[in-house]
Formats: sequence, C-alpha cells, structure tokens
Amino acid sequence: MHAFGILGDPVRRRIVELLSDGERAAGELGATIQDEFGISQPAVSQHLRVLRENGFATVRVAGPRRLYAIDSHPLAEIARWLTPYRRFFNQRLDALGTEVQRGKSRPGRRSRLNSQPREDKP
Repeated sequence: MHAFGILGDPVRRRIVELLSDGERAAGELGATIQDEFGISQPAVSQHLRVLRENGFATVRVAGPRRLYAIDSHPLAEIARWLTPYRRFFNQRLDALGTEVQRGKSRPGRRSRLNSQPREDKP
C-alpha cells in the first residue's frame, strides 16, 4: 500500500499523531481512538495492524502490554517525495517570517491578530 493511502485514513493519521509524542500502549491508543472516532476495539486493532505491516509503527511486548511506537522510515520517504513541492509553501512561510520580524522590530506596534484596542485615559 502507498504511504499516502495509509495516511489518507483519518484514524491512522490520528494514531500516528498520538505516537509522535512517544511510545504508547495499545489499550491507551484504543481508548483514545474509540472515544474520538466512535469505532470498536477490533477496528482500532485493524488500523494498528495496517500501520505495523506497512512500516509506520513498531510494536514490542512488555509483559501483558503491547507498546506501539512510530517507525520514521516511511515518514522520511514522504518528506523526500515532497521535496520538489516545498517551494510552493516555503516562499509563503519565508514571507510570514519576514512579516513577523518586521512586527518585532517596530516597538509599540500591536499585532492585528492578538491586540485589543487601547483605551485612552483622561
């Protein structure tokens, strides 16, 4: 299965997001996914299996628990595939960075996003 096909599923994307913070027990993942998506425990297990079999996750047994972790190799492959397309969003991010720096270099200027109008005191 192609990497984008695997991560195209919102449940699997969410599992990968959860694993990005570090290793997690299958039961913990299952409970979170069941709560968020309203799917059964066997359905969560199926998604974990797809991630495991396609190299996105690893599992290790620790006593009665199965601990899942991210395997970064498929994510690195996706990043390499995206390389030619980065120019489309890097320019905009660079422009945003420039505007942020301009705002920081102008003392007394308020950000339009997070500022409250000043009230003049009598």
